[in-house]
Amino acid sequence: MTLGWSLFVLVLTAANILGAAALIFWFSRARTTEGATTGHVWDGDVEEGNNPMPRWWLGLFWLTIFWGIVFSVLYPSFGEWSLLGWSQSGQYDDEIAAAEEVYGEIFAGFAATPIPQLSNDPAALSAGRNLFVNNCATCHGTDGRGARGYPNLADDEWQWGSDPAQIVATLTNGRTGVMPGFGESFDDETVDLLVDYVQSLAGRDIDAGRVAAAETQYRSFCSACHGPMGEGNPILGAPALANEVWLYGGGAGVIRDVIVNGRMGQMPAQEPLLGADRVHVLAAYVLSLSGQE
Repeated sequence: MTLGWSLFVLVLTAANILGAAALIFWFSRARTTEGATTGHVWDGDVEEGNNPMPRWWLGLFWLTIFWGIVFSVLYPSFGEWSLLGWSQSGQYDDEIAAAEEVYGEIFAGFAATPIPQLSNDPAALSAGRNLFVNNCATCHGTDGRGARGYPNLADDEWQWGSDPAQIVATLTNGRTGVMPGFGESFDDETVDLLVDYVQSLAGRDIDAGRVAAAETQYRSFCSACHGPMGEGNPILGAPALANEVWLYGGGAGVIRDVIVNGRMGQMPAQEPLLGADRVHVLAAYVLSLSGQE
């Protein structure tokens, strides 16, 4: 926190405490007697009382203000200044360090075991599942089956390859999948023909004439990434088109949208958050989801 923000918080906190004290002091000086009224009468006989505040109630107000002053001095209510030197981020760091002392050794032990072997270790898989649920399930689901736009990890389709080193690379550095849009390159008729061609690669029954009409465009613009037969390219992260596994959906409208507008998929890097040892265990768990060993 900068000096300016610290001063702003200090002034605001002090003003609130002083304002509350002034308000209580003002009302405690009011001279009224027990049974006095304000003079307001309703329904002919209902009067509004004007009794003084009970002393115990007034004492609680002052005690609360005193406690507020003590708390503000001990803890960082005045910006970064406090007698105890406590901070929320400091407490968090201490808790993380304490947890690392307990669990760090466990994950370090797992890190010495190859991932294929670790994917059959019940203890490692239990730890890996905890990591997965807390860090991956939001996108990929608790069962790893993904959702539209988020890959299914429980099948044998691997966009970047199923080698353990590739899984570790994905978790460590993240991935960015870029599909350029061709809306400016093709007219509507060509886009429609390419939609049919892509569906034919997946084995759908499409008119042979339309497939032939789009083949030249496919080989010129698409095959460099997706392969001549739609087999994909794990080196580029280009998905296979010759199956019925569709990350964003396999309907004609969805395919058309992808061709025209492209896609930008992002998998965030996990190593800065988890560390190398936990990534190693998480990779073993992800590998186990697909049934591979």
